[in-house]
Amino acid sequence: MNEYPPIADHGIVGDLQTAALIAADGTVDWWCTPRFDSPSVFASLLDSDRGGFCRLAADADDVTVRQLYLPDTAVLITRFMAPSGVGEVVDFMPPDSTLTPSVRHRLIRVTRVVRGSMPFELICRPRFDYGRAAHDLLRLDDGSVLFRGPGTELQLQATTPVALHPDGTDVSARFTLHAGERAAVVLTAVSGEPDTLSGRPGGPAPTVDAVSGELEACSAFWLDWLRASRYRGRWHEMVTRSAITLKLLTYAPTGAPIAAATMGLPEQIGGERNWDYRYTWVRDASLSVRSLTDLGFTTEANAFRRWLRERLDAGGTASGEPLQIMYRVDGEPHLTEEVLDHLEGYRRSSPVRAGNAAADQIQLDIYGEAAYALAQAEDIGAVRGWHAFATVIDWLTDHWERPDEGIWETRGGRQNFTYSRLMTWVAFDRAVKLATAHSRPANLTRWLEARDAVLRQIVEHGWNEERGAFVQHYDTDVLDASLLLMPRVGFLTPTDPDWLTTLDAMDSELVSDSLVYRYNPAASPDGLRGSEGTFNLCSFLYVEALARAGRLNQARYAFSKMLTYANHVGLFAEEIGPSGEQLGNFPQAFTHLALIDAALALDEELDRAEGRRS
Repeated sequence: MNEYPPIADHGIVGDLQTAALIAADGTVDWWCTPRFDSPSVFASLLDSDRGGFCRLAADADDVTVRQLYLPDTAVLITRFMAPSGVGEVVDFMPPDSTLTPSVRHRLIRVTRVVRGSMPFELICRPRFDYGRAAHDLLRLDDGSVLFRGPGTELQLQATTPVALHPDGTDVSARFTLHAGERAAVVLTAVSGEPDTLSGRPGGPAPTVDAVSGELEACSAFWLDWLRASRYRGRWHEMVTRSAITLKLLTYAPTGAPIAAATMGLPEQIGGERNWDYRYTWVRDASLSVRSLTDLGFTTEANAFRRWLRERLDAGGTASGEPLQIMYRVDGEPHLTEEVLDHLEGYRRSSPVRAGNAAADQIQLDIYGEAAYALAQAEDIGAVRGWHAFATVIDWLTDHWERPDEGIWETRGGRQNFTYSRLMTWVAFDRAVKLATAHSRPANLTRWLEARDAVLRQIVEHGWNEERGAFVQHYDTDVLDASLLLMPRVGFLTPTDPDWLTTLDAMDSELVSDSLVYRYNPAASPDGLRGSEGTFNLCSFLYVEALARAGRLNQARYAFSKMLTYANHVGLFAEEIGPSGEQLGNFPQAFTHLALIDAALALDEELDRAEGRRS
């Protein structure tokens, strides 16, 4: 088990169509290509023997390693410090922000020594198709080889003094650099049908100067992109890192953000809660629109809204629902879940799942989140797009009063989840406001009747008098942190007495040292074995709710506490475990968008309080 680094011991680099994780020891242990949701080339994070990796690191004793980002960029630096010298590996992927999906993706690794001398070791062991497919090795020259797998070829090119040595169908190299010297290793993956791949080099031999130019261009891209940010608050570094992470997790050709870069990372070590998050959830992505818009990134917000309108225009799903809860980044709805039983799983956490069967669930809240996203736009699109949206709302007036699997995608049976009802209220409320504000045709009478009926039902059945709180579903007294969104969506005010007692109840039952659990699975079985950690999304939603409720000291403390759980480069996975370790897929977009929202809310409320004092 020591072969698996902690989940948090990683940085992420990407080109806006795919992404790679690099461990703090210089190992690329996760990379899928040509898209986020494609089969892996490197996946030793899920199986240290069979998954495949590319390691480029110092080959010396008494080495201290530090990993950091070049400020305000997605350029990752892994620094090796030893008595003999200081060396670095700089990892980046040239961004491709075009609207055209690419079959060619490059991961560039620049090695340099800034003091003394440093020996390095390179080991490259790709394993195609999640480690299921064999590959051939074609040696082109001393500094270039081609790994030929089914549907994907990976070319490794290196500059002098790196000389590649075949090791079966893998390669390795050892070399030494002195102060001021540099070398580069370029990994180029090209995908396509086997008969269309050339079996020849994918590009000219790299030079150190050319690669250095690409590094400068990559840094410039990110610095230029960040100029759109309007954030001037107290937590600039963390908010900026979260914004860059959200951008890295967005598929540029369609504007669709994925939930996380990985699959199969466990919510409990050794447990079965190991899901594939490399897809676009309507819920997560819709809530990100406000975060991006508030920061100033309107291009990204508008791109997702276009993607969402295309899903509405598609005319429904095979199940009869107008929307599916998640899709592939290109809008493809088929996410068949399979178990990759040849993979051991991260620290023997199995099964490892590819695909996600939750795509077939009914989760009625997504219609509210979709309306919430569309309502953030000044331009709601053409009349044809409005007609598709209005048709969905008309459908919802007849179908909102159904049990579903809920926001947490439980596999223990459908319930009348309060959060699902809350978001159907949002769907009707925003639809009415959009139709009125933009003079669009709508059956306002039915929509208003449905909106008011949902509100009455939530107040009557979602409220538990004994708890003095809104609860998870109508047949329980269990609390649920998803309801922290109640004030944000305008169902009630942040200082409403019923909300404040709900917040107090959550504080006593779901909050542990400022960290928040989603719910108590022991009290409300979700159909899965084992337990889970506190949920980072909910911890940041809690901060926002506290801030809006005027509990600023408590909010600031909780926010500061949460930031201490970020990893060494400011990234968060899905959960925090009992020993403070990060758990679940990594990095998680939902967590980073909630961090942004919490920072914006806390900044605003602190500024208001300071203005009152002055």
